[in-house]
Amino acid sequence: MSSSLPYFTPSEVYVHNTPDDIWVSFLGKIYDLTPLVKQYEGSDIIKPILANAGKDISHWFQKETGQIRHYIHPIIDVSVPYAPHGPLPHIGPQVPTTAWRQLTHPPWWEDKKLIVGNLTKRARPIRLRNMNTGEQFTLTVCCEDKLKRIVERALPFNTHGFSYTYKFEGRVLDFNKTLHDNGIPDERDRYLSVGLDENYFIPALAMYFNDDLTVA
Repeated sequence: MSSSLPYFTPSEVYVHNTPDDIWVSFLGKIYDLTPLVKQYEGSDIIKPILANAGKDISHWFQKETGQIRHYIHPIIDVSVPYAPHGPLPHIGPQVPTTAWRQLTHPPWWEDKKLIVGNLTKRARPIRLRNMNTGEQFTLTVCCEDKLKRIVERALPFNTHGFSYTYKFEGRVLDFNKTLHDNGIPDERDRYLSVGLDENYFIPALAMYFNDDLTVA
């Protein structure tokens, strides 16, 4: 499932930061928690999620299990959920109480229906240069993006994006490969290691119009 979902940059997640449109990322996945927020609207237990709208909350979870972190309660001496940010939906009370109820459905952090994508391991800049007009623009893309996805991202700049052949250093690029697999390495770490700005040089993809008479 996750391999078929799109990748997003942290900046793309961050713009979804309102109660009516709220995404968060954790453990490499991106979740749309808008339905959860609406379900618990006005409740204190949703406030920690609202406070972290658009952010990564991986530190709330145990990486090995994917579950909410636990700690030994200093008074009752048992393992309980660690929620210093405040109570959360689907987390029971930390002390014995008659208010405790067993969940009859998976908690929100296990609900695969809320997953909308994957968080990129690294975002990188890339330039696209129209060889017919000389116009160019820079995009921030995911290192996992295949060229087809990059062209989709660029459609607001050029609605005929799929009417072009894309080349790098004279080589025709494969729409079904990533930039790296197309032989376009990300050299920003190399630049930094010699004291240059990481964006000292941003690779450019050359766009050659195919004149296929498509209409936007």
